[in-house]
Amino acid sequence: MSTLAPARPGLTDLGPVAQLRAGRLGRRLTQLYFGLVLYGVSLAMMVRADLGLAPWDVLHSGLAGLVPLTIGQVIVVLSFVVLLLWMPLRETPGLGTISNALVIGVALDATLALVDAPGAWWVRCALLLGGVLLNGLATALYIGSQFGRGPRDGLMTGLHRRTGRSLRLVRTGLEVAVVLLGLLLGGVAGLGTVLYALAIGPLTQALLPLCTVPVTRQFLLPDQR
Repeated sequence: MSTLAPARPGLTDLGPVAQLRAGRLGRRLTQLYFGLVLYGVSLAMMVRADLGLAPWDVLHSGLAGLVPLTIGQVIVVLSFVVLLLWMPLRETPGLGTISNALVIGVALDATLALVDAPGAWWVRCALLLGGVLLNGLATALYIGSQFGRGPRDGLMTGLHRRTGRSLRLVRTGLEVAVVLLGLLLGGVAGLGTVLYALAIGPLTQALLPLCTVPVTRQFLLPDQR
């Protein structure tokens, strides 16, 4: 009679094959795609609020104003461009990485097609706050499914490993750079950009323990068990 290896709590950095073999696949896949759809919805809420976008979306909105693509399509295209930057950093994409690149932009465009821009200022403020809160939950859900990092997060962690700089410094540097570039291209920044930058880290950190699905210990590397 065989017994399953116990599950390990907390986040674990799994390879692409191990991600699919690490147990609780139905729960984890459902959580992954639910989280990614909510992520796209949250970004669309911030777009409709028109009070400033998340740092990377400042760049996305600037590019969308220059090319014949929607902001969601720009997110998809730029996600795969960022994935090319993973190669020299030796980052390995997983199912969550590719899904992130495809699903978020589609969900954002679909939400924008269904939700009109509000006129009242208080509705715009509510959309902004709701979008930031929902984004924190969505981030915790898709990361907690343990299917790997998104393209932009992988760029951050890859630069962290290659340069030896702190994650906080690397993330701040990347986000300042994309906001400045986005502004030069005509992107939308404002109060929402600052609110997102200040709130998303604490929100995700608070929600991640509740959203992390433990993985089966037998599929972990020896130093991860």
